[in-house]
Formats: sequence, C-alpha cells, structure tokens
Amino acid sequence: MSLVIVGSVAFDTIETPLVRKEKIIGGSCTFCALAASYFTRPGIVAVVGEDFPPETIAFLKKRRIDLRGLKIVPGGKTFHWQGRYGEDPNHRTTIRTDLNVFQDFRPEIPAAYKKADILFLANIDPDLQENIFLQVEKPKLTAMDTIGLWIESKPEALLRVLRKIDLFFANDEEVRMITGERNLIKAGQRLLSIGPSVLVLKKGEHGALVFSRDALFGIVAYPAETVVDPTGAGDTFAGGFLGYLDQVGRITPREIRRAVVYGSVMASFIIEDFGIERFKTLKPRDVQARYEVFKKLATF
Repeated sequence: MSLVIVGSVAFDTIETPLVRKEKIIGGSCTFCALAASYFTRPGIVAVVGEDFPPETIAFLKKRRIDLRGLKIVPGGKTFHWQGRYGEDPNHRTTIRTDLNVFQDFRPEIPAAYKKADILFLANIDPDLQENIFLQVEKPKLTAMDTIGLWIESKPEALLRVLRKIDLFFANDEEVRMITGERNLIKAGQRLLSIGPSVLVLKKGEHGALVFSRDALFGIVAYPAETVVDPTGAGDTFAGGFLGYLDQVGRITPREIRRAVVYGSVMASFIIEDFGIERFKTLKPRDVQARYEVFKKLATF
C-alpha cells in the first residue's frame, strides 16, 4: 500500500512556563510523516521557503519519507506559528501566525502519488482539501483533520469534504463545534451521519474513542509523568494510525483498533521533547515496547 500526506511543514516558536524555543521544526505534514515512517514510506505534499534547513530535509529523507511533493520556493520564507502553553498543556494560545509561502500554497499531487492507497488531508483550508480529490484516483482510505479556524470560517466547504472522506480525526472541541452537541457520544454519532464511516476522537491525556456505524472502541492514554511540548501530538497520532494501516495493508475493524493503539504510542513519544527532537532518538524497538505497555494497560 502507499500513504500520501498533504499539509504543512513549518517553523514553530513554543513558549511554556519554563522555556521558550525559537523556530523549531513543526507542521502537520512533518509530524504525521515522521510518525508514519516507523511503519511505511509516506509521501508528503507541502511547501517551504528557501530558509528551511537542509539538515532537516536530510533527516526526513533518512527516515524514508518521499519528498517529491515538497516544493521549495526560492527566496521564500517558511510558514511560522508561535504559541504559548500555560500550566495545563491541554490549552494553548496562538500568539502569531506568519503564513509566508503557505499563503499561496495550492497542493499539486505528483504523478507518483495519484494512485495512493491512503490519502490524509491534514488541517489545511477545506477548499484545498476538496480540490485534492480531483487530482487523485480512488484511494482505499481517505482521512482528514481540521481546526477550529476552518470550522468557523468555512463551515460549508468543510461539510462538503466531510461527506467525501472515510475517516475523520478530531478532538472534543472540534466535534462539538461541527455538530452543536455537547454530549460527546451524541456528537460522535451525529458526525457519522454527515459522511465519514469512522470518527477517531482524540482526547489527549484521556486517550481516544473510535466511532463507527456499529461499534465504539476506547483506549486510555499512556501515563506520561512529564509533558514537555504537546505541539504536533494529534498529527503524530494520525501518522502512527495511518502508517500502521498502510503497513498491514488491511483496513478492518480489528486493524483499526490496533492502529489507534499505535497512534497513541507515537503521540506519547513526541510530547517528551520539543518539536521533532524525540524522533531523532526514537527506535522501532522503543515503539514496539510501548505498544506492549498499552496492551497491558487495556487487559483485564
């Protein structure tokens, strides 16, 4: 099988109560692809400026990430996001967003990607997400993510995309915003009626829930004692989830449950350091060892 991820590659400036990190590597495409690379060889579609570090591009290649869809704009500046976390790492405030080359980003799917088995549309403008469907052949699985900005500013476009996809990643707030339901079970069921056949509800430190037409599955989160930087955890979750499905080549209820566990495993690692730093030391054996820990947590 094959996995293609469309999203952002960016610089992040992160502020926490203890430290500030300037222009570290981030972006939905980056986190998702790196997590997926522990299971498969993903391809990405994104844009960066000429200021993007060559050593990071080399690292992405080292992790077996296909960069044929990464456009480097000569003289351009890479998308930059700045955010601040308080004592509660579940809540963050956006301080600044500089779109730079991302402002004119119009995803172009390389010919080698058009027959992808799994397509992931990360949290970009839903009009751009919708256009991507015109550029690819029918994938076996289409998945998407979004953010509150698009839910509020482009609700009609977002709903059009939701009607076309198979799987939707979202958190509590996003599901409530889309459906208008406060109860998460009702909200999840209502969202499924819009279009997706599977909803993966990310609940951060409380784990995840998977809604389908005839089943509900839940998993606890890894009991992390210290959260250094939660930025990118959701995209890392999606990368582990989709990367595993691409590896096994089967999209069944059983494999989707295992994919949720692998997504949670990958997300539990990325929060241990800033940006993508944890990926630089993370080994496949570490991933499998923590997967076994998750199995014990869920066995009774």
